[in-house]
Amino acid sequence: MAGSFVDKANIKVRAGDGGSGAVSFHREKYVAAGGPDGGDGGRGGSIVLQTDKHMSTLMDFKYKRKYAAQGGADGAGKTRTGKTGEDLIIRVPDGTVVRDRESGAVIHDMTGPEPFVLARGGAGGRGNRHFATPTRQAPRFAKAGLPGEERDITLELKLLADVGLVGFPNVGKSTLLSAVSNARPKIADYHFTTLFPNLGLVYVDEGESFVMADIPGIIEGAADGAGLGHDFLRHIDRCRLIIHVCDVSGSEGRDPARDYEAINEELRLYNPRLASRPQIAVANKCDIADPEALETLRAYTRERGITLYEISAAARQNVRELIYASARALRELPPIEVYESEYIPPPVLPGTPEDTAITSEDGVWFLEGKWLERLVRNTNFSDGESRAFFNRSLENGGVFNRLRELGVCQGDTVCVYDLEFEWET
Repeated sequence: MAGSFVDKANIKVRAGDGGSGAVSFHREKYVAAGGPDGGDGGRGGSIVLQTDKHMSTLMDFKYKRKYAAQGGADGAGKTRTGKTGEDLIIRVPDGTVVRDRESGAVIHDMTGPEPFVLARGGAGGRGNRHFATPTRQAPRFAKAGLPGEERDITLELKLLADVGLVGFPNVGKSTLLSAVSNARPKIADYHFTTLFPNLGLVYVDEGESFVMADIPGIIEGAADGAGLGHDFLRHIDRCRLIIHVCDVSGSEGRDPARDYEAINEELRLYNPRLASRPQIAVANKCDIADPEALETLRAYTRERGITLYEISAAARQNVRELIYASARALRELPPIEVYESEYIPPPVLPGTPEDTAITSEDGVWFLEGKWLERLVRNTNFSDGESRAFFNRSLENGGVFNRLRELGVCQGDTVCVYDLEFEWET
C-alpha cells in the first residue's frame, strides 16, 4: 500500500522466561543449620494483544518486527518468590486478524474490546525448599524457570465496514463517500486517486448509522494479484453489503454492463462468498450520462432482477435514496463476520534421551538436545548430589552407552553446552 497505510505485517513475539528457583538455607543467630528456604522464580510476562479504536493501520509494525515480554525474576532466600514479569501489551486496530505465519491458520480475530493472550510467559522454577525430604534435608539444587512461548505471526487488517463501495478506478466511489459521510478522501479525475481504503460514518436517521468503506479501484486480474489486487480485495471480506458503482457517463468509453460482470468475476475468484454477497447496483454520473450506456445498464439489471439506483454523487442527486435503501438492506443482514480460530498449536515436545545428538572432533565430544538442555538447566553442578543425579540420568537414558559405542576414551573431553567434563571409564 502507498503512503502511511499498512494492512499486513509479519512479526515475531516472545513471552518472558520464568525466573529460576533459589538455593538458600535459613540463617539466623543461634541457628547453626536451618532448613532450605529458597523461593520460587516469578512467572514470565505474557504477550497480550489489545484493540485500539484510534488505530487504523498496521504502520507501527512496519519497522519494529520483534517483541519480547519481561522475564520473571529469580527466587530468593526466606521463601521469597521472584517478581512476575510485566506483560507486554501490543495494540492493534480493531478488525485485525492474527494468523500463524507458517500455516496461515487464523489464531484469533481481534474484533471488539476483549484482550487476547497471544504468548504465555514461562512458569517460574521451584526453590530448593520444595525438594527437602527426610533423607534429603539440605537439597542444594532448584528448578530453572520454563521458557516463554514464541510465535511467528502475520497481522492482517480487514476493515470493519458495513458497506463496501466497489468498482473500476475513477467511477466516483470517493465522491460518493464524501457526499454521504464525514470522510474526506482524495478526489481527482485520474485513475488510482485512492491508494488505500477510506472509512466514513453515514448517518441515516436519528439513532441509525452505518460504516461505509471506499475500496480502491479494482482492475481485471486483481484476484490474481494484478495491481494491488489482494491488498484491496481483503477489505471487502467483512462487508455485509456491497454497493457496486458503475460509470455511465461514457467519458472513458467503458461498457458499464461489462464492467459490472468483470468486477463480480474478480470478487468470485478472490472469494466465492463475495460474489453472492448482497449487492446494490449504482449508475453514477447520470447528470452527464451517455444515454445509450445508461439504457444498456438498465436492460442488463432488469433482465437479472437487480435493483439499479441512478445517481450523481458529484451533484448529490438521488444519493439520499441510495442511503435509505442501504439502511433497509442492512437491517435484514447478519452482523459483521468474526473469524473463528482454526489454529491448532503444535505439541510441545520435551525431547527424549534418544534425541541427544553426539558429535566429536579431535577427542572432544559434543552433546546437544532438548532433553539434555532441560536436564542441564535443572542441575546444580556445585552440589554433589545434584551432579550424581545428572550422571544417573545420562546413564539410564543410554547416552553414556552411546558414547562408549562411538569410541570415547579415558581423558577425552565431553562438552555439554557451556560445560566441560573429563571422561572416566
